[in-house]
Amino acid sequence: MRTCAESLTEYGLRALGRDYGAQLLPKGADISLCDQIVLIGSGMIWNVYFAVFAVTLGFGFATLIALAKASPLRGLRAPATAFIFVFRGSPLFIQFFFAYETFQILPKVTGTLNLGIMELSVTTGSLTRAWLGALIVLFLNTSAYTAEIFYGALRSVPKGDMEAADAYGLTGWARFRRITWPTMLRLSWPSYTNEAIFLFHATTLVFFSGFPAWQQSGDALYYARYFADQTFNPFVAYPIIAAYFILATLGITALYGAINRRLNRHLPREARPRLRFRPQIIR
Repeated sequence: MRTCAESLTEYGLRALGRDYGAQLLPKGADISLCDQIVLIGSGMIWNVYFAVFAVTLGFGFATLIALAKASPLRGLRAPATAFIFVFRGSPLFIQFFFAYETFQILPKVTGTLNLGIMELSVTTGSLTRAWLGALIVLFLNTSAYTAEIFYGALRSVPKGDMEAADAYGLTGWARFRRITWPTMLRLSWPSYTNEAIFLFHATTLVFFSGFPAWQQSGDALYYARYFADQTFNPFVAYPIIAAYFILATLGITALYGAINRRLNRHLPREARPRLRFRPQIIR
């Protein structure tokens, strides 16, 4: 039976592929509690990867979509509205399968991307891998939900703020950067925090999607399912993954809470909005 130190050495980065740990996963009676804790924790690397990149990229894209939906120009407003409607109106689970099948039928084209200091080989075949294909789906999905949140905040920016900006001669980009955008973030941040938490939880759906794990490089749920099947005892592996997600949720809440305090630092303490985690059972 391996010690916890040995489990950490052999399986700490095993979720990244066989080149980063033991070639074979533990089986049957060889599975220890430390093996389960370490391997499921290793799988969390992928969940964090999906969440961080989807939320980070989605934040900027959602801002553009929200501005397009709030635009008086129909050529911008209509596509933005349609994008939000499609991705908010269809289940994320279906979006995974639809995207995978779409990526499968794309011609396998390989090209070279010249970045100046280096060249990258780009192929459409990577779209069927979870690290890219599933990330794209999560990115588009959270962008739609976040855009709707930001759009509602844009419509709620006090008119007095806009009139004050006009009085100071702020127009165009200067007014947006100094008045509209900061106010939009302050108003939307509590709801956006809940969206970020939900998106992190939604990364577990990658396991059930059509995007396969490569060389057993699965996420946390992949390893939890593996241990439940090997030990015939789901009451160890699944509570472990639940504990990891609870800890991660506390971390997200703390991080977004700090940003929320920063955004509202000009307000009296009693007037600052507090973050409240409200799980969305039906999205």
